[in-house]
Amino acid sequence: MGRRNRTHWGRVLRRGVALGLGLTVAWVISLTADLSGLSVPAALEPGEGTGLAVLRAELSPLELVQGPAAGLSGWQRLVLDQWSVLGGLEDAPADGTGGEEDPLPAAEEDEGEQEVQPQASAPAGEVTERTLVPSANQRYDSAQGVYIYNPTSQSVDVAALAAAPLELTLPEQSEGPQILIMHTHATEAYTPDGTDVYEPTDPYRTLDTNYNMVRVGEEMAAVLEEAGFSVYHDTTLYDYPSYNDAYDRSYEGVQALLEQYPTIQVVLDVHRDALEGTDGTVYKTMAQLEGERSAQVMLVMGSDDNGLSHEHWRENLALAVRLQLRLNEDWPTLARPISLRSGRYNQQLSLGSVLVEVGSHGNSLQEALQAARLFAQSAAQVLSGLVQAQ
Repeated sequence: MGRRNRTHWGRVLRRGVALGLGLTVAWVISLTADLSGLSVPAALEPGEGTGLAVLRAELSPLELVQGPAAGLSGWQRLVLDQWSVLGGLEDAPADGTGGEEDPLPAAEEDEGEQEVQPQASAPAGEVTERTLVPSANQRYDSAQGVYIYNPTSQSVDVAALAAAPLELTLPEQSEGPQILIMHTHATEAYTPDGTDVYEPTDPYRTLDTNYNMVRVGEEMAAVLEEAGFSVYHDTTLYDYPSYNDAYDRSYEGVQALLEQYPTIQVVLDVHRDALEGTDGTVYKTMAQLEGERSAQVMLVMGSDDNGLSHEHWRENLALAVRLQLRLNEDWPTLARPISLRSGRYNQQLSLGSVLVEVGSHGNSLQEALQAARLFAQSAAQVLSGLVQAQ
């Protein structure tokens, strides 16, 4: 009984110290944060409070949506850890055991995934390969081999989504572009490898479109065009010079293109993920394909869970499920589980909008390009059945 009391009071003391440090951090941020450049719609991303929005601005360019530990220094991780105490954020082990330390990096844990075969952590600064597949986590909605990581309050029937007819029709190619490929975070890049060396503007970012997400989009567009589709590739660098307002700018850009080309029925926002362990280990996602060196891909889908209007999010999710079914059939382990989020990611602009993450910052460009080609091949098979009959 005495030991239990000591444990209890020790826990109370630790939490009290953490809360005090968190309040101190919040006070320092409130004094030093420059809010003049914040755009309210971008800063208050769905599901995060004003404090986390300020933190995002102060620590930019960070991809908190893609893993809170990605690219952070030790001090920045401390700030984020303490802010999670204030915000009521909770870290749950990916295997659902609770209490024990989970070996996965924070970003992977947040996605509810686990690697196929556990691997020892690499020394800080090295790159470790991982094939991310569903874990035993209870937060998945699944059917027919399709897994949706769903931390939102929305109920999802994956079997019904897989069986539902897609409310999407593509016009004939001759009528105009059918598919829009664009990049809200175009300057995202990969780990330099071989001849794929670039001049960085920030860590794992470059303005050189031969090595950033524009190059990945070009690969997708080429495959889709070879399959008979008309593709408009928007190469605008929406995340430069300001990373924080990228979604505001891409919203305006996509809206203008949809008005200019009403034939566009599918919008692919192509990104890459960022996975880094708290020990500094950088991770690359790798599909287990015979004879292929390919990164994995992940479909990230928005919803109206934050209370903002998103009329067609279930229809968009149905398209993602159909794509995932085809990917699983064509290239097992190429696709990570679908990630359903509370935010909208501008997907409210169009029926047929999908955010595609190709690999992570630990991958090489060539691994990402291979994943892009395979994804586009499967996507072409799904979309070909949606073209209007002559």
